[in-house]
Amino acid sequence: MSERYITVIGGVNIDISAALTAPFVPADSVPGHVSMGFGGVARNIAHNLLLMGHQVKFVSVFGGETFGDMCWRECQAIGLDLTLSERREGLRNGLYLCVNDQTGDMIAAVADTDIVNHLTPAFLEPRLEEINASAAVVADTNISSEALQFLIDNCTAPLFVDTVSTAKAARLVHALQHSSSRRLHALKLNLIEAQAVTGCDSAPRAADCLIAMGVRQVYITLGSDGVYCACDGRHEHFHAIPTRVINTTGAGDAFMAGIVHAAMLGISFPDGAHTALKAAHATLLSLNTVNPDINNYL
Repeated sequence: MSERYITVIGGVNIDISAALTAPFVPADSVPGHVSMGFGGVARNIAHNLLLMGHQVKFVSVFGGETFGDMCWRECQAIGLDLTLSERREGLRNGLYLCVNDQTGDMIAAVADTDIVNHLTPAFLEPRLEEINASAAVVADTNISSEALQFLIDNCTAPLFVDTVSTAKAARLVHALQHSSSRRLHALKLNLIEAQAVTGCDSAPRAADCLIAMGVRQVYITLGSDGVYCACDGRHEHFHAIPTRVINTTGAGDAFMAGIVHAAMLGISFPDGAHTALKAAHATLLSLNTVNPDINNYL
């Protein structure tokens, strides 16, 4: 691997996950297993990239309470460089709560990530020199549209963005529309998010719309149907790897890490999508949000 590091910017959460062992019944208690771990889209991407053999600098704001301390210590323990991150007393760390049915599919989730609003342009600006020394920069849309616009306009390293959710994907579109440079190396989002932010009814049309906004490479994930990719007038659809799904949480984060990993290996578009699909496949087979054995699948 290259000795240059990858910088990942965004959220870090305590994850509380419930896996049902019986069919979901609204407004009723259902048997299942509840577990607590560490997550956040950016944090999961960073962890996957570490497992893939990269040096990673992680940029986030951690809470000053017990949960924040737990997340800080865990990120240090797995090997993330936190020199560009901060702990803030008086702020509550990010929390994520999800409920998955007995097949592993998500029923509902709540993300309490207000702390990431402190990742402002003013927070990022003094860190810009180190960010731009990266081999690649990855951001999630937990950060504000203003912070995303700052990165789009000022980041000289290839910038990759994960849209996180339908509600937060609009932040990236707003950032691109108000950007002076309108340059984004790669964007990963799912079909629902792509349709929501473009108003297009199909992946090909949504991809063309996003490219017109200034995105160079578009990856629209389609769940069990794989991924639709577009770049420089080329469109490709790759089928997913047949998988016995154990847990869907984190598969999209692994896919994004796979795209960045492939780029660091010099794998050209669209072949990097194969690496990303393998990474997602590995995560779907794991009870964990990040599969510690992900490298064995790449």
